[in-house]
Amino acid sequence: MTKVPSQPSPVAEPRWQVGETPWQSLPPLVRQRLRGIVDNDFSGDPDDLYQLAHHLLSPSIELTTVVGSHLRPNDPLDAGPDTATNAVAVLKDLFARMGLTSTELIVQGSNQALADTQTPQPAPAVDAILAEARREDPRPLYFLAGGGLTDLASALLTDPAVAERMTLVWIGGNEHPELAAPPPDQMPIEYNLLIDVKAAQYVFNHSGITIWQVPRDVYRQCLVSEAELRARVATAGPLGRYLYDETAAVIAEASRPDRPAGETYALGDSPLVLLSALQAQFGADPSSSRYVVKPTPSINDKGSYTERPDARPMRIYTWVDTRLMFEDLYAKLREFGTWQSSAQ
Repeated sequence: MTKVPSQPSPVAEPRWQVGETPWQSLPPLVRQRLRGIVDNDFSGDPDDLYQLAHHLLSPSIELTTVVGSHLRPNDPLDAGPDTATNAVAVLKDLFARMGLTSTELIVQGSNQALADTQTPQPAPAVDAILAEARREDPRPLYFLAGGGLTDLASALLTDPAVAERMTLVWIGGNEHPELAAPPPDQMPIEYNLLIDVKAAQYVFNHSGITIWQVPRDVYRQCLVSEAELRARVATAGPLGRYLYDETAAVIAEASRPDRPAGETYALGDSPLVLLSALQAQFGADPSSSRYVVKPTPSINDKGSYTERPDARPMRIYTWVDTRLMFEDLYAKLREFGTWQSSAQ
């Protein structure tokens, strides 16, 4: 699990705010052309730390809200019970390590999953999601979720009309049988879906929100090697070393005599950056990745899908451009690390 600090690290120097890019040696050529709400379980797998740092260093997207959300009870990465509270502590620590003073973006989600598909779980995150979705702004709004969907479902249950005002990009859900087979020895219900099956059922089965899904077979494509992490992340200043150390700790913890660590690690939340901040310049869309469009299926209690031919269309990504995604991550970490290190 990501280490949950008892208090945030001291705010690093130099300091900056969201919307600024002082680490860029040349003036930025882009502006914030879209908005994003990030929702992730930051006290779990550290792949979400890479995703968020990458998003914060991407000048084309304005992150308006960052939600610390919960894991399932007794999760091996953080047994809880207050995993959303822990996620917020991790977020504040990451912002401090980056010298980022825009902590007003951070809000806490519910510590519990939905009890059913009719009743929202109140949380500060739900109010923040609704406020941003209702705000008048011509730029498209993406809800970028790398964990469970509790807080989004609660917002949509509270005000179903906001479904028309944003697009969900979700890392989660089982393989679609016609597109891919599940990997060997995997949980029958995919990890992020299992965090809150009822929330996913509401979002898929009952809401009107547009969905871009990155299911398990696709986020498992997002592998980086241990050599890449050592040579291109650990060397990228204090932030890079922090990301590397958190990853190394999880790899060491997960390694067992009967299942030693391999040479790769999945940064499975990184497609959230690829599909939003790294869209094409012309005809803005994630044009370097591949997807199919099909009617949105229902999700049943076992996590599998029931076809609904008359349902609203959704995107299911089948392949993501890992070259663009990870090369951009490494370049931004190096650029930021050089700037941060030069001031210390």
